[in-house]
Amino acid sequence: MNTYKSERLYIIGAGFAGQTLAREIKAKAIFGKVVAFLDDDPEKIGRKIEGIPVLGPIQDVAQLLRMKAADEAIIAIPSASREYLKKLYGILKRAGFARIRILPGISQIVEGDAHLIQTRSIDPQDLLGRTPVTVNLKESLAYLRGKRVLVTGAGGSIGSELCRQLLSGGASRLYLLGHGENSIYLIDRELRLLQEEGVGEKATLVPIIGDLKDREYIDWLLGRLKADVIFHAAAYKHVPMMEENPVAAIENNVFGTDNLVQAARKHGVKRFVLITTDKAVDPVSVYGASKQLCERLVLEAAASSEVNFMVVRFGNVLGSRGSILPLFQRQIEKGGPVTVTHRDMRRYFMTIPEACSLVLKAGGVGENGNLYLLDMGEPVWIRELAEQLIRFYGFEPDKDISIEYVGLRPGERLDERLWGEDEEPRQTEFSRILRVERKRPYSDAMDSLREKLLPVCRFDPARPECYRNTGYLIETLEQVIPGMGAEKIPERPLCYGN
Repeated sequence: MNTYKSERLYIIGAGFAGQTLAREIKAKAIFGKVVAFLDDDPEKIGRKIEGIPVLGPIQDVAQLLRMKAADEAIIAIPSASREYLKKLYGILKRAGFARIRILPGISQIVEGDAHLIQTRSIDPQDLLGRTPVTVNLKESLAYLRGKRVLVTGAGGSIGSELCRQLLSGGASRLYLLGHGENSIYLIDRELRLLQEEGVGEKATLVPIIGDLKDREYIDWLLGRLKADVIFHAAAYKHVPMMEENPVAAIENNVFGTDNLVQAARKHGVKRFVLITTDKAVDPVSVYGASKQLCERLVLEAAASSEVNFMVVRFGNVLGSRGSILPLFQRQIEKGGPVTVTHRDMRRYFMTIPEACSLVLKAGGVGENGNLYLLDMGEPVWIRELAEQLIRFYGFEPDKDISIEYVGLRPGERLDERLWGEDEEPRQTEFSRILRVERKRPYSDAMDSLREKLLPVCRFDPARPECYRNTGYLIETLEQVIPGMGAEKIPERPLCYGN
């Protein structure tokens, strides 16, 4: 929430969300006074709602307003499309508003329950990409009511957004697990503030500092927590960084996941959802290979377990810590240049809230042993994303801020694929959730691969030469993942409908 005090507030949208905000601002007069709603609905224009006049159409009225230095607009239209938000943003910027805030998307507003604390400064990711799918959180999260839910990597971009949305699920306990003290502290405090302001339901929040690599600890922890559902979002994710630290990628991602899977089977977990990435498809990087092995671990466990194990795969998300968006923003703020790896690079993108809403829905409707794929739409040219972001900040690409092409980094390729040559996506009855079927099984069982990789990560007196041996690690991975470690750029990406 932005605690900036405004003299006058204009709420854009006089619907349920706007009216809720107006009542709350009136009750908390320290944040300023709502002087008007701005709306395009002819049936609302000219009326008074909550004693506040409704002015419109927005484009016409905004041109007539005389802004003061501290005037602020709050966009309270959770169902607005990306195109409409772009239009609104342009109108409000030209009108001279000192600040523009926005409510989160409709997927995060449950049954008209909007709160001032949920508002935040408008961000480029609110205007980029496609319009997110609407997910009814209350309905989607019904399977979690009364359950104990564990989120790993709860302080990360995906994990923290899962936790925000899980507040509306009616879980009895929400365990926030991560190995970074500061990130877990921040999400724990944020969730408690949201609860204090009436967002979601009163789940008991339990912050936990711990490391998935510690097998004995994870076994002890799950025995103590008695979690019903696990959302496994924790992973090392930076591709070039993991190319420099391949043992760390395998140790954390693969063996951390293995520790969690084995403890889940032992201690009565009912549902286990692994969050994975398109980089696991025919991987060329160590990170991608580690995530493919995580997928295989979870799906193999599903074949011989009472736990409902499933995998949810998707591409890049806008605004995550590992994404290009924050990097581009920092480069623009220092005057450029904005660095793009290659003129022809493309990626699939969706927003973090949309990805998390679909993950939570898939976790409820998904069946044991299935790999689900979130429909990412069409891939986005990275250079076009950079150009849009530069314009968001009021500059012209290659005139005010230059774009430089710096070449592919280790482990990168021009296009990512959402499914492999041995996989086939099939529609489900649920919007933007596909089920991926494998045409033929993997040739290597995870048990034998685990035995080969374990002495790399944990010292074995019988095989001391393997410990932290990067060459042996890469050689082992290449034996089970053909093409791993070699730059492999497909002539064209696999897109839906091809």
